Amino acid sequence: MRTGSEPSTARSPLRMRFWCSVWGLVWAVFGTVAFALVGRAGWAVACGVLLLVVAADLAWVVHRMRQGPHYQPGPDIPPYEPQDRP
Repeated sequence: MRTGSEPSTARSPLRMRFWCSVWGLVWAVFGTVAFALVGRAGWAVACGVLLLVVAADLAWVVHRMRQGPHYQPGPDIPPYEPQDRP
């Protein structure tokens, strides 16, 4: 529900989430390779699973960023009245 108190300069956190995902992706690749080289298979698998999760999150963020901005009511639109519930 729109209350009318939303900031007019609100920004999406997608760009920050994108860079955090890139940072996590780099560290997950590094961890997977490093643990595989020293023979720690369990930790390498754990980092590999983390790598898949971070890659999926990164793909979702990029998908949302490519969708572009969505319509948001301007300051001249009054707040919506709450619906009456029976």
